[in-house]
Amino acid sequence: MTGYGQFCSMARAHEVLGGRWTLLIVREILCGSRRFNDIRRGIPRVSRTVLSERLQALLVAGVIARSDGPHGPEYALSEAGQELAMLVSAYGTWGQRWLAREPSHEDLDLEPLLVDMQRRVDFDALPKAPLVVRFEIRGQRKRFMLLKKTEASLCHQNPGFPEPVCVRGPLAALVAWWRGDMSFVEAQRIGLTIDGPKAVARAFPNWFDLYPFAHIGPAGRVTGKTPAAAGRRRAS
Repeated sequence: MTGYGQFCSMARAHEVLGGRWTLLIVREILCGSRRFNDIRRGIPRVSRTVLSERLQALLVAGVIARSDGPHGPEYALSEAGQELAMLVSAYGTWGQRWLAREPSHEDLDLEPLLVDMQRRVDFDALPKAPLVVRFEIRGQRKRFMLLKKTEASLCHQNPGFPEPVCVRGPLAALVAWWRGDMSFVEAQRIGLTIDGPKAVARAFPNWFDLYPFAHIGPAGRVTGKTPAAAGRRRAS
């Protein structure tokens, strides 16, 4: 690929990091994904071929390192890659603050949303006994999230645990709550429903720490408490 032909360090860095999907791959590894399939779960629309190419480019650039794990190759950020956390955070902050947030018009995808929810479970807030949350989101395949005191995992079917909670409604409502655009109660007003025993349904939003940038309001919003104040949405 032809470079920019500039000495500028910004231009040279962009040659390495500016390709489609590249920073999302860095984001996934920063969030704890180590294996190829785990990285792809967080960005399911990237092809396997492109993901392989981007990982190879990041290896050559010294941004990530590869090792042999018990179940195949694993990837980790190098010291240079860890320093990109500031860049990823700046991108997320800028996008949250300045880009339009209209979920009904966005190209939404349930899978990366559930992946993000899975890795932001507040284990201390969970009930003692393992349980499964069923997601019946309009226009999407059913998905299941197994929640234990020590782990959370996504499944295509119930692995055999009690299923006291079912989340239903439009994907836009679930995204709007998760991203901090509206409170959980407001999301319920536009169609998000939590079916199950009242106490469990009320506790559901407290089982998760919201999207890392949920506390950042859009530019122009009056300062003060945003809908995502404190980073977590509590049902009231």
